[in-house]
Amino acid sequence: MTMTKAQEDLTTGSAVTLELAGLHTGVSDPRMDSMRLLSETAFRSPQAISFASGRPYEGFFDIAKLHHYLDRFVEHLRERGMPEERIKKALFQYGPINGLIRDMITRTLEVDEDIHVAPEAVMVTHGCQEAMMIALRGLFASPSDVLLTVSPCYVGIAGAAKMLDIPMAAVPEGTEGIDPEQVATVAREVRESGLRPVACYVTPDFSNPSGHSLPIATRHRLLEVAAEQDLLLLEDNPYGLFGRDGAQVPTLKALDTQHRVIYLGSFAKTVFPGARVGYLVADQEVTGGPGAAKLLAEELGKVKSMFTVGTSGISQALVGGVLLDADFSLRTANRELADLYVRHLEVTLSSLAEHFPPERFAEHGVRWNVPGGGFFLSVEVPFVAGLEALDRSAREHGVGWAPMSMFYVGDGGEHIIRLGFSPLTAEEIREGVRRLAEFIKATPRTDR
Repeated sequence: MTMTKAQEDLTTGSAVTLELAGLHTGVSDPRMDSMRLLSETAFRSPQAISFASGRPYEGFFDIAKLHHYLDRFVEHLRERGMPEERIKKALFQYGPINGLIRDMITRTLEVDEDIHVAPEAVMVTHGCQEAMMIALRGLFASPSDVLLTVSPCYVGIAGAAKMLDIPMAAVPEGTEGIDPEQVATVAREVRESGLRPVACYVTPDFSNPSGHSLPIATRHRLLEVAAEQDLLLLEDNPYGLFGRDGAQVPTLKALDTQHRVIYLGSFAKTVFPGARVGYLVADQEVTGGPGAAKLLAEELGKVKSMFTVGTSGISQALVGGVLLDADFSLRTANRELADLYVRHLEVTLSSLAEHFPPERFAEHGVRWNVPGGGFFLSVEVPFVAGLEALDRSAREHGVGWAPMSMFYVGDGGEHIIRLGFSPLTAEEIREGVRRLAEFIKATPRTDR
């Protein structure tokens, strides 16, 4: 059979190639590749003890419990009188866009955080990362809308803003986290440049990457500044349950009397990350549409429907089973795990002090902060701690970490590393810090 000219071109022509410069800047920006680079370093040096990760500790995972949680949730639906056909649809079919377990999440927020909202104010998402994407997409309507964020910050919020073409303005982090007066200053500067500050991202409890927490007075002042500057606050709280027992400070959302706070939650650390379930709480009233006013979470359902249609019913059922088993208190259910993380933190701090006595700082040039909990702390070192140094540390000394510079909006953090201690054992932490000390002592100092 004779081929047409077009058919000949298809069989003999060269394959299509694409120029990286022609793709979205979120694909071509090297800063967006930080997590992959950390993973590749770990892959190239599998013998290294890695402080680079923020994964939860795996010692409490139990495969048998997955079946129990699913059965527990199904039994709960039956006890509520839900017909078997509806239960089947809830697990196997597309479900409600904003989620199946919103009422369970609201009860848990009441018990653990003293946050009181209606189920309609909650949206269940595919992890907290999707909650960030949805909140940003819904709130930022114009190219002149700017996101303020503490710097350094979680790479996921910076990446989400980048992928959505949302400009960011950095608020430098102080020794106790974000400074409300700096938030006000940056908001005014944004306005003076002709742009509009819309919201400020902050992690008040044991922040990623630095580990800082905001004192209660700072939280009150931050809410006042948000009102003065007409800002929303995006409060990210994946680590709030993992502090010392009795050291809880109210979340911004618990203190929020003017609906200034959109709360971003995750079950990755308090349940398990494999479920990929997070949520947002957006109880702001939205007016101007057809019919009665709705809550922002309900309006954002339109965004969710275009992103992922809905969150997995099976995953929600597993999380729901955990919440039922915990009598809606993840704080109580995670107490043993929280105590373990505090011990990991204390071992990390004591190991650092053993190898780098604070009174001899002028000699070794190493110092660190002392978080009250969470998964991370930051260590200042006397050299540029970039990817090249990380690769050498992993290959030659068998220890990995995360360069703090990859968490900054713009420049900064070149002489700081992040240590994540959550997934390691106490023995691994001690040995890892010993190896880290060898690497630091073998690395020539550079000017700061």
